[in-house]
Amino acid sequence: MKKTDLEKNKGLKIANDMKHAAAVRGGGGQGEKVVDRREQRRLDQAAGLVPFACKLDGKLAARLQELAKDHPGGINGLMGEVVTKGLGD
Repeated sequence: MKKTDLEKNKGLKIANDMKHAAAVRGGGGQGEKVVDRREQRRLDQAAGLVPFACKLDGKLAARLQELAKDHPGGINGLMGEVVTKGLGD
């Protein structure tokens, strides 16, 4: 890499760090503890949850997202209910 590329990347890193620091300092997420990905993965595994990805039609996905807004378990809880009802369990 050229020296100019290194300086450009350094500038981008600094700008990104400042943007994230401003969001935290500005009161974004006060009172909420943010769980990092590793911790969330560990909690999910302890609860017996496994990742399950699939492709859905856009209209169906939008409909599910709308329903998930009002669901107490969010999208994961809604999908669990829908699949359980669909399988007849």
